[in-house]
Amino acid sequence: MPLASWAQGTLADYQRAERLNGAFQNKVCDAPERVQWQADGRSFWYAKRTANGNEFVRVEVAGQAKRPAFDQARLAQSLGAVTGKPMGAYQLPVDGVTLEAGEVSFKIKDSTFTCSLDTYACRLREVAKPAGSRYWGESDGEREEGRLVPSPDGKQVAYIRNHNVYVRPATGSTPETALSSDGSAGDYYSGRIMWSPDSKRLAATRIHPDDPHKLYLIESSPTDQLQPRLQSRTYRKPGDALPLRTPVLFSLDGKSPVAVPAALVDNQYNVTTPQWRKDGRAFTFEYNQRGHQRYTVFEMNTAGAMKSLIEESSPTFIQYSGKNYRYDVSDGRELIWASERDGWNHLYLYDGTGRLKNQITKGPWVVRKVLHVDEANRTILFEGSGREAGQDPYLIQLYRVNFDGSGLTALTRENANHRLFFSPDYQYVVDCYSRVDTPQKTVLRQTNTGKVLMDLETADINPLLATGWQMPEVFSSVGRDGKTDIWGIIVRPSNFDPAKTYPVIEYIYAGPHDSFVPKNFVTDSRGSLHEMAELGFIVVQIDGMGTANRSKAFQDVCWKDLKDSGFPDRMAWLRAAAKRYPYMDLNRVGIWGNSAGGQSSAGALLHHPDFYKVAVSSSGCHDNRMDKMWWNEQWMGYPVGPHYAESSNVTDAHKLQGKLLLILGELDDNVDPSSTYQFINALIKANKNFDFLMVPGMGHSLGGDYGEHKRRDFFVKHLLNVEPPAWTWAQQITVPKP
Repeated sequence: MPLASWAQGTLADYQRAERLNGAFQNKVCDAPERVQWQADGRSFWYAKRTANGNEFVRVEVAGQAKRPAFDQARLAQSLGAVTGKPMGAYQLPVDGVTLEAGEVSFKIKDSTFTCSLDTYACRLREVAKPAGSRYWGESDGEREEGRLVPSPDGKQVAYIRNHNVYVRPATGSTPETALSSDGSAGDYYSGRIMWSPDSKRLAATRIHPDDPHKLYLIESSPTDQLQPRLQSRTYRKPGDALPLRTPVLFSLDGKSPVAVPAALVDNQYNVTTPQWRKDGRAFTFEYNQRGHQRYTVFEMNTAGAMKSLIEESSPTFIQYSGKNYRYDVSDGRELIWASERDGWNHLYLYDGTGRLKNQITKGPWVVRKVLHVDEANRTILFEGSGREAGQDPYLIQLYRVNFDGSGLTALTRENANHRLFFSPDYQYVVDCYSRVDTPQKTVLRQTNTGKVLMDLETADINPLLATGWQMPEVFSSVGRDGKTDIWGIIVRPSNFDPAKTYPVIEYIYAGPHDSFVPKNFVTDSRGSLHEMAELGFIVVQIDGMGTANRSKAFQDVCWKDLKDSGFPDRMAWLRAAAKRYPYMDLNRVGIWGNSAGGQSSAGALLHHPDFYKVAVSSSGCHDNRMDKMWWNEQWMGYPVGPHYAESSNVTDAHKLQGKLLLILGELDDNVDPSSTYQFINALIKANKNFDFLMVPGMGHSLGGDYGEHKRRDFFVKHLLNVEPPAWTWAQQITVPKP
C-alpha cells in the first residue's frame, strides 16, 4: 500500500495531535494528586477533579466519613468579592491550599488569601515578592564574616572575623577570644560554626578554596537592550579543582585546636559539615573521596580522637547522590546505613563503635526509600521494589522490617505503583496506587497491618477514553544477556490500525541516576509521547541496563561508558516487541532525547546506525568532559582519562549516518552549549550533513514549542517520507482549554 494512502504525517494528523494536546488534559476524575494530613493526625483532605471541576474533600479517620472540606460556593462568592472577579465554585483558580483549624489559605498567583470557615470572610494576607533563585552551581563559599552563632545556653556567640574563629559574651562586644590564628583568605574558616550541646566546644571547618571554573554564555537577543549580553556562571567540570575542607575541634578551656588529619580526608570530593551528638560526646562528618569509590562516616570525640564508624567502598561507584542513607539511633549508639555491597540496595545495622551487627534487608530486590524509623519498637517503614513475584520490578510497595532483619512484611501487595501519604504519627497512610495502564485507586490503610480501612476514590478515565486516547502497553523482554528482564511501554495513536505498519520512535533518557519509564497512571501516562504517536508512529520508552533501581550489576554497565546508554538492551526489547507486533517497522526507527538523552540520541546514529535511522538531540551532553562535575565524575570516575574521550560524541562524529537534528538553547546553563558546538565543529570537519536549531534566550530544554514543531516535522519527513504541512495550519486550529 502506498505510504500516502495511510494518512500518516498529514495535516489531519497534525491537527488531531494538537487538539489532543488539550483534549487529554484534566480528563481523569477522582484521582487525588496530593493528600494533606492535619497536624493532629485525625483527619486529612485532598482535591480531586470531577465532572463539575475541582472538589476539595475532607476525611475524618475515626468515623471514616467523607465530606466537603469547605463550602466551595461560599468561598467562591467571598473570594470574588475580594478580588473583584467572579469565580465558579468548582473552578477556583487557587494553588498551594492549606487547610487548618477554622480556616483555609491558598494562593492566586503571587497573592496569599486566608478565609475563615466560620464566616467565609476572605482577606488578602500577603503579596509575595518575586523570589530570587540562586543558580545551582553557585556557592557562597561559606565566607560568612560577622554572622553571630549563639551558643545553646545563650551566653556566648561565635563568629568569623579576619577568616578566623572568635567567641565573645552574648551581651556586650568584649572581651572577645580568638580560637584560631591560622585563618587567611587562602585558608579561611567557614561561617557554619557548630556548637556542642553543652556550649563548651565548637566544630568549624577550615576551607582551602579552589579557583572556580566559569561558564560563559552570550545572550544574543536580550529584551532590554539591543546589544548582546555576556553572562557567566560558576560551573565545575570533570577534573577541575575543588575546595578542600578540614573539620577542626575547638575547646573554650584553652586547649589547642584539633584538626582532622589531612591523610584521613585526602583527595576529597566533599567533607560534610560536622554534626554534634546530642550528649556532646563527639561530632560526626561524612567523607566522600574523589572518584566516588570510597565513602566514610567519621567520628571525633571531645579529646580529638578519631574513628571510622562506617567504611564503604566500591570498584565502580557509590551513588552518593541518590542512594546515600544514614540514620543514627539513640544518639549514635547504633546506625542504620544503606549500601549496595551485596549487589542490591539494602539496609545494615551498626553499633556505635562501627561494628556491623547485622544486615537488615536482603535479597534480589532493592530498598528505594526509608520512610520512618520507629526507635521504640525497633522497626523501619520503607519503600521497596522488585520483591513481589510477577510484578514489574520498578513498582514501589510499602514494607516494614525489624532492626534485626526479622519480621519483613509487605504492607501493600496490589500490582501497582504506590504513592504514600502518612499521618504525622505514622499510624495511618493514604495510598494512591496505579500503573501506567491501570487507573488510580485511593485508599486509607492502617500502617502497622496494611489493612484497608476505607476506599476513598476510584479514578474515572471514561472522559479520557472518549477523546480517543490509547492506553499505553507495558512490555518486557530479556536484554543483552538473554536473561535480565528489560521493561518499557508502547504508545499507539488514537486512530491505530493494526493492519498498517508504523515507524517506531524511542524517547530516551539513560541517565544512570534513576529509572525513567513512567509507572503512575495519572501523572505520567499522557503528554508528548501520545502527541508524537498521533502523527503516525509507535512511540516507546525503555529502561535499559546502566540505569538505577535494579541490581548494582545492572547499573554498573554505565561505569566509565556512558555511550553504552543501554542500547543493546533497547534494541533487543524493540526486536521482541516487533516480533509480537509486526506492524512495528524496525526498518524505520527514530529516537529523541534531551540532556543526557540528547547525548544518547545522537550517539544512536554514531554507534548503531544499522538500527536507528533518524535522531533529534536537544541540549545534549555530547562530551562528558564539557558537562558539570558532580554528575559526570559520579559515573565516569576520576581522574579524567581516555575513557572520557571514548564516550564522546565529538570523538565519533565522523561515524555519523542517518538524519540528525540538533536543538540547543543559547543560555543553557545546565549543559555547556559548547558541548553541542564542539560536536557541530567535528561534524562539519567530517563533512557530515545534519540540521541545527539554536533558540535565542532559551535555557536547558527540548526547544520549546518551536523546537517541538521542528522535531515532529523532522520525524515525519525522514521516517514517513512525507513532506510536513505548511506551518500556517497551527494558526488556524482551536485547541480545547484544559
